[in-house]
Amino acid sequence: MCSVGQDLLGDLRHPSLGIIGLESRSLWGRCVALGVTGSAAAYKSIDMARTLMRWGALVRVVMTRHAASLVSPTLFEWATGMPVTVEFTGGIEHVSLARECDALLVAPATLDTLSDIAYYRAGDVVSALSQEMLGLGKPVLAIPAMHLGMWRRALGLVRRLEDIGVFILKPRLEGEQAKYPDTMLAAWWSEAVISRGMDLKGLRIMVTAGPTREYIDSVRVITNPSTGLMGVSIALEAAWRGAEVTLVHGPLSCCSWSAWKSYLANIVEVTTTCEMADAVAHASRRGYEAGFYAAAVSDYAPASKLEGKLPTEEGPVTLELKPTPKVIETAISMLPEALHVGFTAEPLTGDRLLARAREKLERYQLDAIAANSTIERGAGFGYETNHVFLLDWRGRLLEIKGHKRLVARHILDHALRMIARREVRAASRARGA
Repeated sequence: MCSVGQDLLGDLRHPSLGIIGLESRSLWGRCVALGVTGSAAAYKSIDMARTLMRWGALVRVVMTRHAASLVSPTLFEWATGMPVTVEFTGGIEHVSLARECDALLVAPATLDTLSDIAYYRAGDVVSALSQEMLGLGKPVLAIPAMHLGMWRRALGLVRRLEDIGVFILKPRLEGEQAKYPDTMLAAWWSEAVISRGMDLKGLRIMVTAGPTREYIDSVRVITNPSTGLMGVSIALEAAWRGAEVTLVHGPLSCCSWSAWKSYLANIVEVTTTCEMADAVAHASRRGYEAGFYAAAVSDYAPASKLEGKLPTEEGPVTLELKPTPKVIETAISMLPEALHVGFTAEPLTGDRLLARAREKLERYQLDAIAANSTIERGAGFGYETNHVFLLDWRGRLLEIKGHKRLVARHILDHALRMIARREVRAASRARGA
C-alpha cells in the first residue's frame, strides 16, 4: 500500500492534494504511478490523474522526454501536487517509485514504449519503472494511443505484453486513429484492475440492462425511465475483471454507449420483453455461471398492437394488457445450477422495501436480490448513483451506496464469494423448493 498515509497527506500543503478521496475512497491508500509518453493524447492524462485522485489515489507522474516536450511537467505537478520525474538522477527514481507505488498506469502508451516494455528495454524513466514494477510483481497497465496503422503493427506486441502480465485497455478506433478512450471509462478500468485484478477470469456472466418497450401503436410505447446504467456497469466491471460477459439490453440512454460498447465482446440488442426473454434463453443454452438481471422490463404489453398511429381526436382509449414473459423465470428454468441475482425497483423505503425484496427472492428462488427505492433522490432511475440493499438466500443483508460502478463492484464481489463458497441455491431449485 501507499507509503504516504492520511496523516502525512495532512502535512503536505499543495492545494491539489485536497481533492484526494473527494468522490470515493475506492483507491484510498494506494499510490499509482502514471507514466506519460510522447503521444498527442498526453494532455488527457491530466484529467486521468485528477480522476484517480478524486477516487482516493496518490498519483506520482513519470514522463518521457518527448512527453515533457508536448505537455509541461509543471502542469502535471500542479495537477497531482507531487514532483514529476522526467530524467534519471542519483535518486534512482525508477527504483524508489516502484517500491512506493502499488501500480503503474502507462497512459498514453506509444508504440515505442510498448516495444520497450515487451522487450525488456529500460532507456527512459517510464520503461525503466515498468521493468522494475513487473520484476516486483506489481501490476502494470497500459492504454495505447497512436495512429491506426501503428496500432495494427502493435497488436503482436499487445499479445506479448499480456503474456508477461501487462494489462492492456485497447484504444477507441475512430477514422485513422486509435484514440485514448473516454477518460471516465479508462479511469474506471484502471481502478477495477488495480483494486480487484482478474478475479473473475474464467467465469461466464450474463447481464440484462435497460428498459424494454411494448408498442401500443407504431409510435407510442409502454416503457419506464431506466437508462440502463446499472446493468451496463455490472457488465463492464465484470469484463474489466476478466469475466466473459454477454450483455442483453433494451434501448439505452446512459453514458457514452456508442463509445463504451466496443469494450464488450458479446452484446445482444432487443426492444421488447419477449425479445429479451428469447435472447436470455439463447444465452442460457450456451451456459454461464452467473446471471444479473438488472433490466427494467415491462411486465405488461398491449394485447394487440394497433396499426399506424392512433388519432388523438378519437377520444379516450381503453387498452387491454397482457402479462409479458418473466425473463428471470426463463433463465432459472434453463440454468438452475447457475447463480442468479435479481433486481427490484419499488416505490417503497425501509422495512417495506426489504419485505418486498424478500418476497421476490423467495418467489423466484433467486440466490440474491438488489432492491432500491424509486422515491429516494440519488438512487435508481436517471441517476449515476444508487442505494441498494443486497439480500441473499442465506439471510445476509448488505447496504451499498455510491456511483453505480461501485455498486456493481460490490454486487459482483458478493456473487463471487457465494460461488467460491458453493452457496448457489441450485439444490433447492432442482427440488422445486
